[in-house]
Amino acid sequence: MFGPLLRSLRQAAQMTIEELSHASGVSVRAIGDMERGVSRGPQKRTVGSLADALRLGDRQRAELVEAARAGRPRVSVPTMPGACELPREAGDFTGRAFELEQLQALAEQAKGGEAAIVATLSGTAGIGKTALAVHAARRMAEAFPDGRFYVDLRGMDSAPLPAGSALSRLLKALGVAEQRMPSDLVEQGELYRTLMSDRRCLVVLDNAADEDQVEPLLPASGPGMTIVTSRRALTGLKGAHQLPLAELSGQEAAGLLRAIVGTERTEGDPDSVAELARLCGHLPLAVRIAGNRLQSRPGWTIGQLAGRLLNEERRLEALAVGDLAIAAAFALSYRQVSGTARIVFRRAALAAAPEFGVPLAAVLAQVDLAEAEDALEELVELGLLASPYSGRYVFHDLVRLYARAQVEQEESGEARLAACSRMEDWLLGVAVVAGRWFEPEYGAPPPEWRSLVALDSRQQAGDWLQSESTAWLEALRSATGRGEHATVVEVAASMHWFASTWSRWGHWREVFELSAGAAHAMGDQGQEAAQLNLLSWALSACEGRMREAEETALRALDLAREAGDIHQQGWALSHASWAIQGDPANLERELDYIGRAADLLLRAGDLEGYPEARTAQVHALRRAGRVEEALERNLALVATLRDPGYGGTPAYISYSLGATLALRGSIYLGIQRWEEALDAYRQALPELGAHPAANTAEALATTQRRIGTVLRHLGRIEEARQAFTEAARLYEEAGAAEQVAEVIKELQDAAGSHAR
Repeated sequence: MFGPLLRSLRQAAQMTIEELSHASGVSVRAIGDMERGVSRGPQKRTVGSLADALRLGDRQRAELVEAARAGRPRVSVPTMPGACELPREAGDFTGRAFELEQLQALAEQAKGGEAAIVATLSGTAGIGKTALAVHAARRMAEAFPDGRFYVDLRGMDSAPLPAGSALSRLLKALGVAEQRMPSDLVEQGELYRTLMSDRRCLVVLDNAADEDQVEPLLPASGPGMTIVTSRRALTGLKGAHQLPLAELSGQEAAGLLRAIVGTERTEGDPDSVAELARLCGHLPLAVRIAGNRLQSRPGWTIGQLAGRLLNEERRLEALAVGDLAIAAAFALSYRQVSGTARIVFRRAALAAAPEFGVPLAAVLAQVDLAEAEDALEELVELGLLASPYSGRYVFHDLVRLYARAQVEQEESGEARLAACSRMEDWLLGVAVVAGRWFEPEYGAPPPEWRSLVALDSRQQAGDWLQSESTAWLEALRSATGRGEHATVVEVAASMHWFASTWSRWGHWREVFELSAGAAHAMGDQGQEAAQLNLLSWALSACEGRMREAEETALRALDLAREAGDIHQQGWALSHASWAIQGDPANLERELDYIGRAADLLLRAGDLEGYPEARTAQVHALRRAGRVEEALERNLALVATLRDPGYGGTPAYISYSLGATLALRGSIYLGIQRWEEALDAYRQALPELGAHPAANTAEALATTQRRIGTVLRHLGRIEEARQAFTEAARLYEEAGAAEQVAEVIKELQDAAGSHAR
């Protein structure tokens, strides 16, 4: 009993009721009522004030709190159907281990009973928010012995459930009789929070519309927990623990399909199970629909249903069974967004890639950047788009198919064609300007150039070309199909220097095949030779197809000769030499190609290409064992590049000088002329960092590594360790993990040598 316990604790503290009242702030009358048993279950705040005034220890405080809780009037949690009961589970819940672990941890935290615990589950339609919330509620039954309640807030309806109606349902579930139910929303909320302040209850508020609907339904304190699900992120709920949901992993989605259909039909065809899960976008609702279709059609194989879903135009239609339809789930969200957001949503599906930036959306929707970003954020808020990082937006595969269907239904063919044309013209225009940032004769865009995308630096240009690569490549394909040959050639030609900085992209061969074909269609032999030279580079440097690369370069050579283009003849011979370098059987042919290439490039006035060809010649001479001739050519090239009258773009000439000096160091290293090698490498270092388009970090790393090797041979171990350490740092910066491991091994060997 609370009263006798309070009296005994007060007397033990040698305090009168008046003294306890003064110390705690609780009135004399209230304390008297408590001790006489008139008030048997005071609120937690009152009990805390009394415990503080009595200076109770942890054990006695806990006893007083528990006595007050036991003395409050209790209403048994109703078991009658319809009293906010949890909905039925299908019994095949799969995955979500991380989220379940997080919710379990929050349930443990709720036992403290201080601030009320609120968790939000957000994500696109069909992601499995309700299923997770209900499964977690059933799984955590023991943690919430005073009841688990569920209310569907109908947030996607045209008229969501009012907060007052939701409160009435929850209060009835807590045992409040109709005649005791306050009519005022504020009073309902106060009563709800009072009842929940000492109850270990779990409440699932499903399908919330927004924060305003949810806020009145949240307890202020107590040992309970509230799980809110919504397609919106509900970031305005203060103190809520956000758990955004993504689609299932491939393994989880396949597991859910097996759980629905049964192992008898799935165990013999795991590949079809995985493929069907993939075609469902690993979205739980879509997987469930597919599983239910299979259950209702026992004669179908999993592979047959997967085959039906391969057709993108009919996939959404196929993902419907009974009253479940994936398109209908997306439609509920689509109806919630503003007019501008709808335009952005459906037209964004016209882009080639599921991921895109704000400028592309603005071009498609014909709005400014601010309007486009607002619309995109609105779509993210409702789960129709995701935003993996700032400024980038991405469709789920099935949502994108829904958006495509909407653009076909709601916009005329002329409007769609105009939007695509506008997008492709913009993409190719920006691609040319971005690519030219890397060209010595162009660099930054002209002052009068304007666009929706910022290209204020070479880094920004490269980032845009990479992030929108799928989009501008598809635009290039479209331009080819329309016969816009000059545009295709212009775009490909602008990528000449940029391509060398991103050789691992995987599509350069296609780009330069398209441009070579366009130049041929134009009847421009010189331009065709130039594009074939770029194609030869892509074949050798990007795909390792050396025989085709040499053949392509020799075709370019023939065309350049017919056109009288000395410049492209030089590049054709350079590309032909690179295609066969490293093969001892081809060494003499390589020397012939590259020697002639260097002479032609110098005659053509290509002051950037000439040192590249001459350096390749020195490499070939060294491999042929003609070391003195290689050194002679190298020394001559250094003198040429250091001549103030040589000309050329300073940054590129400086880099060429650095590469030439580094090569000299390697020649000296090979013949063990250590001091001369060290001098050459150290002269190379300040020059190598000047090339704005090359992988300077890797070039600098290799030079530092060679310096470490030379210093180790000279017995200067501490200096060698410093050089190896810097080389490892630079390799890591360049993303060369294998070289990092090799240098660390050399560093350890150097340290071992020093220890001995």
